[in-house]
Amino acid sequence: MDPLLAYRSHFPTLETCTYLISNSLGAMPVGARQGLESYADTWTDRGVRAWEEVWWDLAARVGDEIGMLFGAPQGTVSMHPNVTLAEAVVISCFDWSGPRNKVVYTDMNFPSVQYLYDGYARQLGAEIEVVKSPDGISVPTERLLAAIDERTQLVAVSHVLFRSAYIQDAKAICERAAEVGAHVVLDAYQSIGTVPVDVGDLDVSFLIGGVLKWLSGGPGGCFMYVRPDLLDELKPKLTGWMAHSSPFDFANPPMDFTEGAYRFQSGTPNVPGLYAAREGPRLVYEADVLAVREKSMRQTARLVEAALAEGWTVNAPMDPERRGGTVAMDVPHAYEVKHELLRREVIVDYRPGAGIRISPHYYNSDAECDHAIAEIKDILATGAWKSFAGHRTTVS
Repeated sequence: MDPLLAYRSHFPTLETCTYLISNSLGAMPVGARQGLESYADTWTDRGVRAWEEVWWDLAARVGDEIGMLFGAPQGTVSMHPNVTLAEAVVISCFDWSGPRNKVVYTDMNFPSVQYLYDGYARQLGAEIEVVKSPDGISVPTERLLAAIDERTQLVAVSHVLFRSAYIQDAKAICERAAEVGAHVVLDAYQSIGTVPVDVGDLDVSFLIGGVLKWLSGGPGGCFMYVRPDLLDELKPKLTGWMAHSSPFDFANPPMDFTEGAYRFQSGTPNVPGLYAAREGPRLVYEADVLAVREKSMRQTARLVEAALAEGWTVNAPMDPERRGGTVAMDVPHAYEVKHELLRREVIVDYRPGAGIRISPHYYNSDAECDHAIAEIKDILATGAWKSFAGHRTTVS
């Protein structure tokens, strides 16, 4: 008996489809809908008074709640609209005009983050060194460590690679960065909620992620942890009125930063996103990330074994210790097969160079994993994929 299946009742969509794409958008919990209803009620009933009564401190409370999942002390997590903007805030904290102006990242980082560093950071004076993957699945740790030197200011890496679910050695990366006085910006979007993370153990300078995926919190709820010794030292240039020590004085520049995590906030927060963001992380915390990880390793192994038995290419690590919560399998006609799966209410997605991505979470059953494989086999055997030949959509 799988005790984590007791959480299925929190996710109504599981009654109507086989939902196996939590690495892209987690299933919506009932509590998230209730949170959004509470936001609407508060806006309706309290109007502008809601700022003082509820909304002004909401980002701090939500940040503290999410931070419990990765061992963050209270007051060290700020909330942001998305990861790209959060990383931009980090970049803006540093001087890029001197000899320590190097950024190290890999070509397996999420493209949005690469665009940011290639554009914004480079314009400020940063020198970019990109460590390339030899196989489109992993990045050799030794190559990454070798790129980190005394000229490195930031190491911006993903904990779990979005294409392949490869888990990078964050501990070794943080240790090497500390040796040369560099800072690590760890993108944990694909790990928090399914792979255990402890910011204290890693001694990471910055950790950035979001509730959209494994935390079932919806769009617009991203979080940024800043190591306590850096909280009152750094002064972001990408800032806003919420970071001011007396925001309602509406003082002109220069900025007088507040203390703690709010000094990394910018303008008015995404209040409805904060309401939606709370329930999913709470459920994962209650379920226990260690138990979620154990189940994930078992179910992804089940998917890998089934895919290999059919002769399909698996674009995910074979070592379960290095594999996150997703299995990408490049089946014949994968793009078209994905669309036929959606038509059959088997919810997965497709990525070029990876194939069909299947991402079971703690609320999924083994039978659902088996059902997805059986449906792919049937689609290929019957040629049902052909009805989508030449079909293209904006969202893959």
